[in-house]
Amino acid sequence: MADITRRLGRRHLRGAPTAHIRHHRGGKLLHDGPGISFWFRALTAAISEIPVDDRELTMTFHARTADFQDVAVQATVTYRIGDPALAAARLDFSIDPDTGVWRGTPLEQLGTLLTETSQQHALAVLARTPLAEALVDGVTAVRERIAEGLGAEPRLPATGIEVVAVRVMALRPEPEVERALRTPAREQIQQEADRATYERRAVAVERERAIAENELASQIELARREEQLVEQRGTNTRREAEEHAAADAVRAEAEAARSVKLAEAEAARTVRLAEAEAARSVKLGEAEAARAVTLARAEAEGARETGEARAAAQAAWLRVHGEVDVATLHALTGTRLAENLPRIDSVTVSPDVLTGLLAKLGSAEGA
Repeated sequence: MADITRRLGRRHLRGAPTAHIRHHRGGKLLHDGPGISFWFRALTAAISEIPVDDRELTMTFHARTADFQDVAVQATVTYRIGDPALAAARLDFSIDPDTGVWRGTPLEQLGTLLTETSQQHALAVLARTPLAEALVDGVTAVRERIAEGLGAEPRLPATGIEVVAVRVMALRPEPEVERALRTPAREQIQQEADRATYERRAVAVERERAIAENELASQIELARREEQLVEQRGTNTRREAEEHAAADAVRAEAEAARSVKLAEAEAARTVRLAEAEAARSVKLGEAEAARAVTLARAEAEGARETGEARAAAQAAWLRVHGEVDVATLHALTGTRLAENLPRIDSVTVSPDVLTGLLAKLGSAEGA
């Protein structure tokens, strides 16, 4: 849209580089070109603004294939206005001198022309193509046919329109048909997946079998080597036993010889000790006999002297007691008896005993 400003009853237009401006006044072309600016009077000016940049026209329409299946086509047509003067003469690109807005809808007219033309050629292609083939190669065929149809359409050059590119983004059947078409493919993919799974399992089983065979072979080899090891250990043990037996025999012989020598030395020492002991015993016996005789003689002499001393003491005692009176003997006897009696801590005298003693005392006094 052109930029229009007002100053003192006049208008100033400033165009964009992508917009071609055509200014007429009184039927004469005063200004013509893209990105221009000028002053004009609103009452006498006729101004057209034609866009010359590339424009994208997106379209979506439905078509029917040769097997009567509905499909949706999504396409985009890129176009530009190559001859602004011719386009301005065929379509209404005039703008309001006060606001700069198009008075009509020229771009919508161009869009309708391009959409209907493209749809016509796309329908012609799809009407002769089965659905399966259209889904496989339909996008390329439709794009090529639309491009050829737009290039051959006489109304576009007559309007100053140039088609830059045609793109077809998608060609889709109805959801139910699409699901039905996907089912075999999904089944095939599932079968491929199952087959891959089975093959992977088979490979895994084969690898497990190979591993098991390797483990079995390893175990067999280990058993064989273990048997060899046991045999070698037996040989080594037998050899060690033989060596130990030989060493023990040598050791036994040496020990026997040493024992014989020790026994002979011990016997000789025992003989010498016995002889020495016998000699010492003889000497000790002789000394002991002499000592015993001396002791016997001394003991006999002592016994004789002791007997004589006792006899003398007894005679003296008898002589002394014979010379002492009876009362003194009784006193000595009481004294000796008192010395030999046990100690008495307390004496209990009963009335009967006391009466008897008193009676005896009374009798003694009377006598």
